[in-house]
Amino acid sequence: MWNIPTQEELSKLPRLYEKEHIPVEEKIIHLHFFIGACDWFIAEFDGEDLFFGYANLGDDDMAEWGYISFSELKNIRVQCVEVDRDLYWKPERFSDVKKRLK
Repeated sequence: MWNIPTQEELSKLPRLYEKEHIPVEEKIIHLHFFIGACDWFIAEFDGEDLFFGYANLGDDDMAEWGYISFSELKNIRVQCVEVDRDLYWKPERFSDVKKRLK
């Protein structure tokens, strides 16, 4: 993975289930990872290896909220290309992210 978030950056993410009372449209997306047409939008982290977020693997009809393994994400490679973190990402509500995905 290119541009792996530091432990300090990860420690600032809400903990898993901490924000479960917030509707998904209002959840704040704190990190964005991508490769090709695939995107992972991260809202929560368990502090070790598990993210909760929205995954769009290139097909909006199959995109969904769920759990994402950080270690698996770091190991995805397509030929010589790795998953990258969006260094310009600013936290924003999922409803705003979703508007850009259409």
